[in-house]
Amino acid sequence: MSQPTTYPQAAIDKVLAVIQFDAQGLVPAIAQQHGTGEILMMAWMDRNAVIETMRTGRVCYWSRSRKAPWRKGDTSGHIQTLIDLRVDCDGDTLLVEVDQTGVACHTGRHNCFFRAIRNGELEVIAPVEIEMTGKD
Repeated sequence: MSQPTTYPQAAIDKVLAVIQFDAQGLVPAIAQQHGTGEILMMAWMDRNAVIETMRTGRVCYWSRSRKAPWRKGDTSGHIQTLIDLRVDCDGDTLLVEVDQTGVACHTGRHNCFFRAIRNGELEVIAPVEIEMTGKD
C-alpha cells in the first residue's frame, strides 16, 4: 500500500476555490488506479468530502442514497488511499488517483465498469472477486 498524499490547508483552499459544485453541492469524482490508469469507479464528493480526502489521504465521498459521508472501505476494508487529486479544465469533475486496497465495486468486482457491449449485447466482462455484504 502506498503512503497517502495529504495537503496543507492553503492547497485545500485553492482547490475548493476552483471546484464548480452543482446545485446539490456535489461534484463527480472519478477514481483511477495509480500506476495502471484503470478507471475504478465514479462517485460524488461534497465540499467536506474533498476536504477530508485532501487532509487525511483517505478517500471520502458523499453518498446520495444515505445522505451522509461515505469513507470508502469503512465497512468492507477495501479502502482507497489518495495518491493525487486533479481538477478538470472546467472545475466540474475531479480525478482521484488512488491506491485501491481490495475491490472498488460493491458487487465484489475490481472496478464498477464490468459490463460492455459485445456482439450487440450487454455482457458482463469481469468476474466477482469477492462476495460483498452491503453497498461498500
